[in-house]
Amino acid sequence: FSPQLVPHMDQLDSLIASLEASLNLKPGQDPNAAASAPSSSDMPPQPPKAEGNGAKNEKKKEKKPKEKKPKAAPKGKAEPPPADLPVICQIEFKVGVITKVWPHEGADKLWCEEIDCGEESGPRQICSGLRPFYTEEQMLGHRLLVVSNLKAKNLKGFKSHGMVLCASQGDKVQFIEPPAGAPLGEVVQYEGLPPVHPATGAQVDKKKIFIKAAEKLVTNDKCEGTWDGHVFMTSAGPCKCVDIA
Repeated sequence: FSPQLVPHMDQLDSLIASLEASLNLKPGQDPNAAASAPSSSDMPPQPPKAEGNGAKNEKKKEKKPKEKKPKAAPKGKAEPPPADLPVICQIEFKVGVITKVWPHEGADKLWCEEIDCGEESGPRQICSGLRPFYTEEQMLGHRLLVVSNLKAKNLKGFKSHGMVLCASQGDKVQFIEPPAGAPLGEVVQYEGLPPVHPATGAQVDKKKIFIKAAEKLVTNDKCEGTWDGHVFMTSAGPCKCVDIA
């Protein structure tokens, strides 16, 4: 090979040491390896490690208590009548008018009627044993009193929702009639007695309230309907029959 100009070995060691010092290299460290390794100053800051169980330590969102809806108030039961209330004051008579009448198909003494008592449910269907006493023409349009708080009864296959009130004497039978000015649906009161507090149909049936009250139902010398001397009254006056006293 051909000789070249090269530095002396002692001078080369000195030069290498000087370069290492200027490049912050350890003695004998490869400059390329040092350049590829990141220094601590070049490293991005690392976030602190979470201690414990991570998500488990996060506070759980507090659940809002469910708002309780107010309970519906229980349906009020009808107040029982006072213990000393006369039996007649537990019977409800309403002013009505016959709007339709026809003979019962299975009984020759019965009329079937539709009676308007001013109720939202419409006319009541009632069956009455009045064919021997009233013609169809006499029945139709007649104003009368209806016992309106009785349980419905089947009469020869016809469901009757009440009874009509009549006076009788021998072979004579007459309706107890309200005065002309009494409105349909008005509940009859009894002169000198507490206001009517009608029992339910079941109570009337079970306690035989109507049967007990009927014992004292009579007309007076003015042909007015009475119970134990107390006259049947409406806002327009007393209720009466034609001439049974």
